[in-house]
Amino acid sequence: MTKPLLLELGEFASATMQQRLDPDLCHHAKRALIDFCACAIAGWNEEPMPLLRAALAHEMDPAVPQASKTLMGEACSPRTAALLQGTAAHLVEFDDIFKDAIYHPGAPTIGAALALATMQHSKGIDLLRAVIAGYEISTRIGVVMGRAHYRYWHNTGTIGSFGAAVAASALLKAKPTQIQHALAVVASFAAGLQQAFRMDSHSKPLHAGRAAEAGVLAGLGASKGLIGSLDVLDGDAGFGVAMSSAADWSKATEALGSRWHIASMTFKNHGCCGHTFAAIDGALILQQRLQLSRNNILEDIQSIEVASYAEALAVANIAQPRTAAEAKFSMRYVVAHALLYGAVRLDAVSASRLEDRAIRELMKRIEVREDAAISAAFPKQRAASVTINLRDGTRETHFQPTRIGDPDAPLSDAALSDKFLELSSAQLGETGASAALERLWHIEHSNDNLCFRRPT
Repeated sequence: MTKPLLLELGEFASATMQQRLDPDLCHHAKRALIDFCACAIAGWNEEPMPLLRAALAHEMDPAVPQASKTLMGEACSPRTAALLQGTAAHLVEFDDIFKDAIYHPGAPTIGAALALATMQHSKGIDLLRAVIAGYEISTRIGVVMGRAHYRYWHNTGTIGSFGAAVAASALLKAKPTQIQHALAVVASFAAGLQQAFRMDSHSKPLHAGRAAEAGVLAGLGASKGLIGSLDVLDGDAGFGVAMSSAADWSKATEALGSRWHIASMTFKNHGCCGHTFAAIDGALILQQRLQLSRNNILEDIQSIEVASYAEALAVANIAQPRTAAEAKFSMRYVVAHALLYGAVRLDAVSASRLEDRAIRELMKRIEVREDAAISAAFPKQRAASVTINLRDGTRETHFQPTRIGDPDAPLSDAALSDKFLELSSAQLGETGASAALERLWHIEHSNDNLCFRRPT
């Protein structure tokens, strides 16, 4: 008799919490944790975080004993901590990606895991185990749901709910049957519409925060006996049918426990939508090949042609971005910025850059179109073709088959550490950021609750 899918996933998550952690797997989990913390700290005071904290002020009264804390040390319930952490981590568009599932697992999964780890006073090694289990199960559900799901749904909000539920349940030391019910319950909470980020709004990062919060609620509820519909994923009117097409649930358990998805993460090298990365990388390679000085870009370049996949154009092709959020989803803007300033980091969407006349002029010369062959290779390959035409008649094309930061072109540990220091220093100070990074690289030996402090 075939074992029910949710029970098999629950047993896997429970077993992961009991097993000796392979050093290589432990290292990949620490990389994910470091990347998450960098993004969450960077986003902590960005809009809409002050608004969200104001809305939740009644749940964050320092005079009232609370069960958990945020990673910045604010006392609150675990659900509130998860909501804030998940939202902040997705806010600056620097968080990790599992490309085969078109999904950012870190914000919802680790957002929930840290909230429960703080409440439970969990060991660092158990936090890492919970993160691994949450990543593994949620990314597998994401792969099953596939490209059809991403057409209308924001996977980080929908699929992220499952990662959060698993991580929360694991840290609560839930039994396999309780974890399966947490997954069953959270399926009904899974939400997040693509339309929510086709214009400037606060909704997109809230998808990740809400997924983290939903996972915590499902985990806490199931640990106390709350039950869900166990065929909610693969039933005739279940998650797969309602929110995708031709979902093959047998793929969810293929090589489960022997092929680990957390070892195949993309860590972002640019602070914008990941669909733009291959175009940015390709443009910078051409700039170097053609020996184009950033000071003479406008004088030298006649036009730029960018060809990418359909989803990139659907999500990241805002023609005239007016705000920081829109700029991160504008292929023309980020390519122009990269050529003029050499990178796309946090300052790329500052008020002065949004009004930069050189960026706006270069954007006018950039044409963006779909390439059928590149579209056919998505999501396993995130490629782009970039052509630069110079005023002297030179025409040069580069096909960028991958993105810097993808598993086949990974960020080194040193580059990831530099990213953490860059993104966290404004909040923690340089000394505080360095100390925090040291703690994170050795978290498996610690009982640290990972509450960071601003310099006083």
